[in-house]
Amino acid sequence: MRIIAGSYRSRTIQAPPGMSTRPTSDRMRETLFNVLAPRIQGAAFLDLYAGSGAVGIEALSRGAARVTFVERAPAPLKVLRGNLARLGIREGFRIHAGSVGEFLRGALKSNPNPERYEVLFLDPPYDSAREYGVALGLLGGAAEALLAPGAAVVAEHRRKQPLEECYGSLKRTRLLEQGDAALSFFSALSTVSCASPTSLV
Repeated sequence: MRIIAGSYRSRTIQAPPGMSTRPTSDRMRETLFNVLAPRIQGAAFLDLYAGSGAVGIEALSRGAARVTFVERAPAPLKVLRGNLARLGIREGFRIHAGSVGEFLRGALKSNPNPERYEVLFLDPPYDSAREYGVALGLLGGAAEALLAPGAAVVAEHRRKQPLEECYGSLKRTRLLEQGDAALSFFSALSTVSCASPTSLV
């Protein structure tokens, strides 16, 4: 994989071995950042289920002020740290080695004024459907305080496995499909929840 644009453009990064981690493809990352381009410069970026860190590193390359990577699996964490080291990235990021649910709940318990993010990206394993409901449900509910005003929440998922239109205060505003994958873009409503999320199966 390669960084597509910015200060680390064309530099290569590694992917974890095996099939348990599915890195966001170069083409999908390009599509994602074409949409997010006006938001990235100076943004706080949250990369959930970070894997190799490809998406968060792309954000840093394009001018994000800081990136928080959340990943719990040891093999991807090792690759993520190695990618940052090989690129010489020593600041502007932090790594949370734990589950996404733990991170989202813990960020609120540990700090009454938690860090807020302008862009949040999540890419759970496609077969872990429950993870989408957990993460988006928290971001549209108890963890909504982590969203900066006007924040964009983006989920990558299997095209044939559509997500809900609403998760608490989060409402989907855009859907982009590319091959077998899709990107769902959500924004937080300024009013009460648009609907109650239903279970994903």
